[in-house]
Amino acid sequence: MLHVALLIGAAVAIYLACEWFVNAVEWLGVELEVGRIAVGTLLAAVGTALPESVVTFVAVVFRHSQRSHDIGVGAALGGPLVLSTIAYALVGFALLGRRRSLYLSGDARREATSARQRSADGGSGDGGSGDGGVDGGRLTRDQKWFLAVFVFKVALGLVAFAYKRWLGIAFFLAYGVYFAGELTDRGAAADSAGLEPLRLQPRADRPAPVLIGVQTVAAAAVIFVASQVFVRQLEWAGPQLGLSATVTALLLSPIATELPETMTALLWVRQGKTELALANISGAMMIQATVPSGLGLLFTSWHFDGPLIASGVVTMAAIGYLLVTFRGRRLSAGRLAAVAGFYAVFAASLVVL
Repeated sequence: MLHVALLIGAAVAIYLACEWFVNAVEWLGVELEVGRIAVGTLLAAVGTALPESVVTFVAVVFRHSQRSHDIGVGAALGGPLVLSTIAYALVGFALLGRRRSLYLSGDARREATSARQRSADGGSGDGGSGDGGVDGGRLTRDQKWFLAVFVFKVALGLVAFAYKRWLGIAFFLAYGVYFAGELTDRGAAADSAGLEPLRLQPRADRPAPVLIGVQTVAAAAVIFVASQVFVRQLEWAGPQLGLSATVTALLLSPIATELPETMTALLWVRQGKTELALANISGAMMIQATVPSGLGLLFTSWHFDGPLIASGVVTMAAIGYLLVTFRGRRLSAGRLAAVAGFYAVFAASLVVL
C-alpha cells in the first residue's frame, strides 16, 4: 500500500512541479533572449530530461553489479523509445480530445480551415503557436539528427572492438553541436506577450530575473526528486511482476523518467502551444540519444541482447514513420496519436523475447 501511495504522490508532485517549471522556463527564455522554439528544445528539454540521465549515470558509474549496468543501458534505449512513441502519441491524443487541429506551416487549405474554426470559437487561439501550423522543416531536421545518432549507437551495441568505449565522447560532442545550432537558430525570439505571470511574482509585468531562476531551479529539483521516487516504486514493481532488469528498464522505468517531458508537453498543448510541446519532445530525444549513451559506452560493455535490439528497431521504425509524416506534409493529430502503435508492438515483442 505504501508503494502505491508513493507512486501516486510522486506523480502528482511531478505534475504540479511541471506547471511551475513551464511557467518559469518561458520567462527564462525571454530573459536570456533565446529563440522561441529553443525554449522547448533546449531549456525545457534539459530540465525535464535530467532524471533519465541521472538514472543512467548512477547505474553505470556508482554501481558495479551487472543488474545495475543492465538498468543503465536499458534506460539509455528506453528513454528514446518512450519519447518517440508514447510522448508524441499523447500530444496527438490531447489534441484530438480538445478538438484541435495540427498541420505543417504552409498548408493553405488547413490554415484557412483552422482560421475559420478559431473565428467560430470567438477568436480564441494560440497566437500562432498551437492550433494550426508547426514548422515541418524543423521537425524533420530534429528527427534526422536523432535518427543519425541513434542508428550509430545501436550499431555500436552489436559489435565489440578495442577502444569502443571511447566513442562515448563523440555522443557528448554531438549534443554540443546540436545545442549550439539550436541556440544560434534564427527563429522568432521568445517574448512575454501572452505569458502567464511568474508564479513567484504574480503581480509583476516583468518578473525579477533572480525569481525566474529560483522558480526554475526549485521546480526542476522537485521534478528530479519526485521522478526518482516514482522510478524506485516501478523498479520495485518489476521483480514483483517477474520482469527482468532489462525489461524493467525498457518497459517501466522510461515511462516514469519521461513523465516530466510528457507532462510538460501536455501542459503546453493545454495552453495552445503545440509547437513548444513538440519542440520539448524532440529536444529531449536528442539529449536521451546522446548523454545516457555516452555514459553507457564509457562505463559498460555496451552489448545489446534481444530486448535491447527490439527497442532500437522499434524506435527507428517510429522515427521513420514520423519522418515520412512530416516530409509528406501529412501531419495531423490522428497520425501523431497513431505512433503509440509502435510501443504496443515493442511490448508484445517482449513476450516473445
